[in-house]
Amino acid sequence: MDSYDDALINWLAVGFLAAAIFCAGLGCVLALSWYFDPVRKRMQAVAPTCAPALPAAERLAEFLDGFAGRVLPKDQAIRKRTIDRLTHAGYRSPNRLLVYYAIRMLSMVSLPLLVAGSFPLLPWLALHQVLWAAVVAGLVGMIIPSYVLDKIIARRQRTLRNALPDAIDLLVVCTEAGLGLNAALLRVAQVLVEIHPDLAEELLLVTSEMRAGIERNQALSNLAQRTGLEDIKGLVAIMAQSARFGTSIAQTLRVYSEDFRDKRMQRADEEAAKLGTKMIFPLAFCLLPGFFIVVIGPAVIKVMAFLPTLGQH
Repeated sequence: MDSYDDALINWLAVGFLAAAIFCAGLGCVLALSWYFDPVRKRMQAVAPTCAPALPAAERLAEFLDGFAGRVLPKDQAIRKRTIDRLTHAGYRSPNRLLVYYAIRMLSMVSLPLLVAGSFPLLPWLALHQVLWAAVVAGLVGMIIPSYVLDKIIARRQRTLRNALPDAIDLLVVCTEAGLGLNAALLRVAQVLVEIHPDLAEELLLVTSEMRAGIERNQALSNLAQRTGLEDIKGLVAIMAQSARFGTSIAQTLRVYSEDFRDKRMQRADEEAAKLGTKMIFPLAFCLLPGFFIVVIGPAVIKVMAFLPTLGQH
């Protein structure tokens, strides 16, 4: 009974430690987001007397500046590549890079601490084994945020790719009905809000940029950079080429729509051709063993039951 109580106390201690680490890390991320909030900084710049800085706040600001300098990578190429990945995942906050690396550092620190804190619950493990497990947990904590980000990017791009044919067809209908391209983009975005919210949000952002004074080709190029999809890059390229040479945008979109459907059919045929190869391993390791057990099993049981009688004769 005492050993059970000790094990329960140890598990509770590890649980409280994990909760404390999570709360502390979440607090750090929220503090970083608050400190680097551009709206708060702009309001302080416009009316600095509205919120006078306290000495504690100044010390916190200095600490956060030093923390950001240590967390963020020094290589600008790595920063740009990470910002592009976060943008492709749909994160547009100015603090997205800092928050991402803060979460990554938190996972790298918290997982080894959890492994080390669970050492009293695993008395059969040696100290060096726990240390190796903590090192592996740190490596896993470094890899997990990047892996999750890649999955988010792939899921969002798949959603945008599936929504693009409907958007192109609606653009063709709107432009052939007499709407200009800017009005057609706005109308398509309003129609797709309920069906494909991700693509509708991107199109609304394009229209907002054009209303703010950004040229249409640049706004469309920004759309291609935010999504990272080759299909959207091709659409932006042909729309820019159509505007440059003065051709009909409706005819251009119709030709691209037909070409895009052909690409989708080719992609579907390619996936269907791969299906036979992909089914080999499930058939070999899941279906065929059960099939052999059902077909040959009764005969094997009868033979095993008959062998002792054969030995007696």
